[in-house]
Amino acid sequence: MSDRLAFTKMQGLGNDFMVIDAISHDVDPDRLLTAERIRRWSDRHFGIGFDQLLLVEPARGRGMDFRYRIFNADGGEVEQCGNGARCFARFVAERGLTERKDIRVETAGGPIVLSLTDDGRVRVDMGRPRFEPETIPFKPPITETAPPYSLMLSGRPGGIGQVRADVVSMGNPHAVIQVDDLDRFPVVEVGAAIESHPAFPRRVNAGFVQQLGPNHIRLRVFERGTGETLACGTGACAAVATGIHAGRLRSPCRVELRGGELSIEWSGDDDQPLYMTGPAEFVYDGSVPL
Repeated sequence: MSDRLAFTKMQGLGNDFMVIDAISHDVDPDRLLTAERIRRWSDRHFGIGFDQLLLVEPARGRGMDFRYRIFNADGGEVEQCGNGARCFARFVAERGLTERKDIRVETAGGPIVLSLTDDGRVRVDMGRPRFEPETIPFKPPITETAPPYSLMLSGRPGGIGQVRADVVSMGNPHAVIQVDDLDRFPVVEVGAAIESHPAFPRRVNAGFVQQLGPNHIRLRVFERGTGETLACGTGACAAVATGIHAGRLRSPCRVELRGGELSIEWSGDDDQPLYMTGPAEFVYDGSVPL
């Protein structure tokens, strides 16, 4: 095995990734991808710098084309990443790992289907949103049986002692909070408090939504294990899914993130999948010493 590891840097709306091809290269993830190494590589001053590391592996499940694994900047493995999924699709297609236009991928959060569009974007079948608290997982207040749920944040900066949140799983856990002014809201401080709130046993991604119309929102997301990012694909899906579920939004919905825009479609039927469409770009190829 080489003393250097080849990788590709990619980004989707500024949400950036280190992509490792464990199909074309001899990679032993269990030995090489330690939490300490990932934290060092993700550092934007002393390493490569990225929000997540994406691993391309051969499929294990029947009927699947690939296995897709995601590691946050803190080294923890997570279930799903929507912007990463689009980058994954472009990577396997343009590196000649598949000739399919519809790519079936297994993730820790369940199977997804990635479709390459004629305009160079990627449409992702994200599966169906899951609103049941136990699937997130989420422990609601004893006195509350329906969303939005109260989350106590006593002592947080800015004097915010409580927020109301909708919760959903898009293969990973999300709490979605409605705000009046996204630019003035203390996203980082409140997001950090929600991420580690005891109501979420596995932590949670915190999304903050400013609604601009029935088909148009602005969104900022504080991602667990990473912090605020320029974009979050599953966060955009969660924001639209909870908005449609509550009757605030209609499909299709335009989602403005700090890094760009995504289009989200969902019928509102709990048994039907949600679709996300957006860009994915190559940045550069490189290698890093082991």
